[in-house]
Amino acid sequence: MANYKYRKYGTRVNKNYRENNGEKASKKLDMRREDEFNYMLGTMLKDLPDSVRGAVRGSIYAITSKKGIKDAKEYIIKKKEDGTIDEKMEKNLIDLIYSYSKYRN
Repeated sequence: MANYKYRKYGTRVNKNYRENNGEKASKKLDMRREDEFNYMLGTMLKDLPDSVRGAVRGSIYAITSKKGIKDAKEYIIKKKEDGTIDEKMEKNLIDLIYSYSKYRN
């Protein structure tokens, strides 16, 4: 007989867990399309100098996947105000994060 690993009792997540704790779904990065998102993000940021490109790219990806689209949009706007990115790149990045997002918890 094959060696099957069984889950311990209570490790399954209750469907209503999030509802009972008051958490609501927010728009975050669609993890099924994260490779496409990373590629598009890299192509949009290729004009930035090497010293800031990695930091901006990593920050946008992390904020979009973990915190949500609203926080990522605020970060992009802050980077535009700092002078790191220009207005056209800001608009393109905001469009990108909205097109690769979905509601998830």
